[in-house]
Amino acid sequence: MNISSDSKFDSLRSQRIYVAGHGGMVGKALVRALQAIGADDLVLKTRDELDLCNQSAVESFFETEQPDCVLFAAARVGGIHANNTYPAEFIYDNLMMAANSIHAAYRANVKRFLFLGSTCIYPRMAPQPMPESCLLSGPLEKTNEAYALAKIAGLKMCEFYRQQYGVHFHSAMPTNLYGPGDNYHPENSHVLPALIRRFHEAQESGQPEVVIWGTGQPRREFLHVDDLADGVLHLCTLPDPPNLVNIGTGTDVTILELSQKIAHVVGYEGKITTNPAQPDGTPVKRTDMTLMHSTGWKSKIELDDGLHRTYQDFLAEARHGALRQA
Repeated sequence: MNISSDSKFDSLRSQRIYVAGHGGMVGKALVRALQAIGADDLVLKTRDELDLCNQSAVESFFETEQPDCVLFAAARVGGIHANNTYPAEFIYDNLMMAANSIHAAYRANVKRFLFLGSTCIYPRMAPQPMPESCLLSGPLEKTNEAYALAKIAGLKMCEFYRQQYGVHFHSAMPTNLYGPGDNYHPENSHVLPALIRRFHEAQESGQPEVVIWGTGQPRREFLHVDDLADGVLHLCTLPDPPNLVNIGTGTDVTILELSQKIAHVVGYEGKITTNPAQPDGTPVKRTDMTLMHSTGWKSKIELDDGLHRTYQDFLAEARHGALRQA
């Protein structure tokens, strides 16, 4: 079936939809997905046009634009290094953006607000796979605690506004994402794009060895960002969505296995060495997808295929000098 004619999305096509954070990897994927289904009344504002940390600016925006639906992908994000180095900015910016937007959306009678967070909201030693019910059941991973706390506040705010006011405000927690438009900064990016850049540069320069952070044994789950966008649109068609739901694949690999897969995609044949002196982060992160699967959605893009697609996107962006590095 042509997705643009799928009746499942009829209600979305007729709505005025604000995609917060449309310039980032997730926001761009959401815009692509919305355009693919024929939703063309999209409200898109750059950071320069709308500072989501500015309460009065956010309130004025919602009063003026009157969106029917908000897909909230705006966030200050980064990897272990960035989270460790800038915790004050991570908690302040993410708290303010969420609180201002959720409250202003409620006051402007927005019909649906879907808040996107991250599975880093779950405890460091959460049961594996991680069910939504383990939220707030134990200490968070210290290396991204500031970001996680801000995201927990945002999802709880949606839950409480729904509970008190009866609005369709709900949240989805994606697992580790990758895909076109990712951040390839050598220090502040997440593990998968960082490894793509590292192996690409090693291949280009003929380096005999690539060193990866940590022991290589932590296990991680990776979801292509286009799969996430598909899952988000699916949730927006549900008349009674869960307050909080995981979006992932339900499968994981070790960081060393991921490195080997990326080396293969890039064509790098040198040695891969681990550096146990660097932090590993959370030992295992894999989502329990039972709830999301029960709504009728599953991921479609396998990791090997997704890595190949992503590397081709990386090469195309590099050729045009368009690699995002912030």
